[in-house]
Amino acid sequence: MRIKTTPFHPRLVELNQTGLWGHWAGHLSATRYDFSAKYEYFGIRNAAAYFDASPLFKFWIRGADAERLLAGVMARDVRTVRPGRAQYTVWCDDDGYVLEDGVLFRHSGDEFLLTAAEPNLSYLQDRALGKRVEIVDASEEYAVLALQGPRSRAILEPLAPEIAGLTYFGFTPAKVAGHPVTISRTGFTGDLGYELMIPAEDALAVLDAIIEAGEPHALRPFGEEALNMARIEAGLPLIGVEFSSARYAYNDSERFTPTELGLGWLLRGIDDDTRPFVGRNAIRRELAEGTSRWATVGVELDQRAYFELFDSHGLIPVMDESPVAWETMLYDDTGARAGYATSLMYSPMLQRYLGIARVRPELAAAGTTVHVEQTVNHEYLTVPGRVTTLPFFNPERKLA
Repeated sequence: MRIKTTPFHPRLVELNQTGLWGHWAGHLSATRYDFSAKYEYFGIRNAAAYFDASPLFKFWIRGADAERLLAGVMARDVRTVRPGRAQYTVWCDDDGYVLEDGVLFRHSGDEFLLTAAEPNLSYLQDRALGKRVEIVDASEEYAVLALQGPRSRAILEPLAPEIAGLTYFGFTPAKVAGHPVTISRTGFTGDLGYELMIPAEDALAVLDAIIEAGEPHALRPFGEEALNMARIEAGLPLIGVEFSSARYAYNDSERFTPTELGLGWLLRGIDDDTRPFVGRNAIRRELAEGTSRWATVGVELDQRAYFELFDSHGLIPVMDESPVAWETMLYDDTGARAGYATSLMYSPMLQRYLGIARVRPELAAAGTTVHVEQTVNHEYLTVPGRVTTLPFFNPERKLA
């Protein structure tokens, strides 16, 4: 299969100082543009930065039965969403295990757009059999640009006055440099930010207008490494890291329910018998019988203990902002397995080691002590840490 490039690529390849690219849904995706992802990260947190999210899959769901289809598939009740609003949601298999997550945009009473990291066209079409609904894969028709950070509004509003007053997870049609776009108050960084859905043929013109408008605001591009740092601080789960799709799992250890992923808040109204969505019965049994195997929490390392551990072994403590690329084991006070961290990093903004973790439910209370495995001089040792709530970073400007 030939690796594709996004509509923004001709401009972004000029800006990529490292030449480092990864693959996302068959497209080239920048790992980082600068020689340190930390520079890009601080662009998100202190000014503004933009990310090419074009490889996202995009599906139009239209027709008289569009709402009925989605209400029967999505774990979160789409019927509560009015036109001009979006919602984060997940969908599950019959056993209540999460297949994937995504964002659903309601354009009208019978027209929706779903964005997701993985292909879902066949799944949606199978569920739509016998219903008055059309499902269209529009993934190649649109580019998606995420503009994130505290100065993102100051950059975008002069170009698109329509965003004035746009609330969190709201979206609106607009024009940038004369080109039609759809702008949503969404993002994957946990900060103030917007995402622009742009017809592919207009992508470069819109990007150039935003780059020009952002020059006085220190606007810069950012890649996957900086995005990963920001989303961990925001406590946002990433498919392939915090969870894998139940569709591809080899066994139940690789499958997770919404409750186990810390997404139980999506299940409001699960007892409403007018919406028997896929997996509902299994999830209700889990909740009634208390059979969740895990709870998703934050974990913070004891910084003093971390420094002392390495110093006592003749090593310099490392404050590495690059998230650990593997699971980190956690233990309770008796030395028994408590769970594991799926993402662990040193936060440049918060100045401490933190991570998203999965622990036994009885250890999920904030303040509970866990012991975090570290490799020191080729030996597995531990550092004490504590369980916290998520997110770690949640600035007022995100919702203001």
